[in-house]
Amino acid sequence: MKMIRILMVFAATMCLTMAASAQDYPTKPVKVIIPFSAGSATDVIGRAVSKKLSEIWGQPVVAENVPGKGGTIGASVVAKAPPDGYTLFVYGAFAISPYFHSNLPYDPLKDFTDIAPLARQPLVLVVGPSVGIKSVSDLIRVAKSKPGQLKFGSPGTGSAAHFTAEKFRLMAGINMGHVPCKGGPGTVAATNAGDVIFSFLPMALAKKSEGS
Repeated sequence: MKMIRILMVFAATMCLTMAASAQDYPTKPVKVIIPFSAGSATDVIGRAVSKKLSEIWGQPVVAENVPGKGGTIGASVVAKAPPDGYTLFVYGAFAISPYFHSNLPYDPLKDFTDIAPLARQPLVLVVGPSVGIKSVSDLIRVAKSKPGQLKFGSPGTGSAAHFTAEKFRLMAGINMGHVPCKGGPGTVAATNAGDVIFSFLPMALAKKSEGS
């Protein structure tokens, strides 16, 4: 079980200082980029925060899903946005991306400014209802009996769930492939259908995964 922390950040450096110094901020709609698909844990958190910010600020705060490549496509959009504090970014595995993706079109340290942590939630190990696995030891035993034949799923390459699954695989000494799915909902579907033998999911999504 691994805790993931969801952060909200501004686009580009110095935005936090600029926004904080402007007493009338915001004076126009604010965009919130969510780099995962609708229905994902990050999406649920991002939309809840966006709604509350809109109520507090009295300005529209529009959440927009820009999924793909473990969140890096959404991050690229935010990195290119004007550094005026009107483009926000909700992300849960930002620090991991440079280690999974070479030649990123942005610098995680220089092109963004952290605002605040939004949530912490555990990732839980789940298996589909058709695989007949009832424990972690069962999972490891089955995987070792079929080296290289089974696969695990995640919401995307470089996501926190992918990183956690790879760590589990290495610690367990099992050989299996990775299937990047279409966000959290896609991972739930692939796990329940038996397309992947296991996945790590945020607690909120795992509870929605019937039979897991």
